[in-house]
Amino acid sequence: MPMAPQPPQPLHPPSPWIQRWHPLATAGGRVLDVACGPGRHLYWLHAQGFAVTGVDRSPDAIASTAPLASVGARIVQADIENGPWPFEGERFDLVVVTNYLWRPLLPTLRDSLAEGGVLLYETFASGNETVGKPSRPDFLLQPGELLQAFAGLHVVAYEDGFCDRPERFVQRLAALRKRP
Repeated sequence: MPMAPQPPQPLHPPSPWIQRWHPLATAGGRVLDVACGPGRHLYWLHAQGFAVTGVDRSPDAIASTAPLASVGARIVQADIENGPWPFEGERFDLVVVTNYLWRPLLPTLRDSLAEGGVLLYETFASGNETVGKPSRPDFLLQPGELLQAFAGLHVVAYEDGFCDRPERFVQRLAALRKRP
């Protein structure tokens, strides 16, 4: 009996933050990975049994995720900073954002969560300019900014500080959209 095609594994492992908190989401639920890049989280979450959707503006990133599309993943190339939100009216059980910040999109991300949905966000924070890139304030969260941006969600975990290996300053949030 021929085996079903298996997508290759990404070059970089998923974030430990995503690995730790993804079980909060409904097993087998719908995932949106925003600015998914080459798909390290898409590949891993697909292997965990989730229905994955990724969006990125880079043609190279989209090409890296093509093997996932062949096994049912939804991959969308879109400029979410300058164009329309490609998922208007859709809701996801898990929204993942790592190493990406576009402040005008934050309310849209909250609105993209289904009831009981989980937001896992991890990106660079103020202080990172002392250890490397990104260093521009546009790309660095201010203290408590994720908490403020997602007020109204139930915060399960939050971190704001320095990490080593590699050295960087980050904010991380794991939060749930409560069911009514």
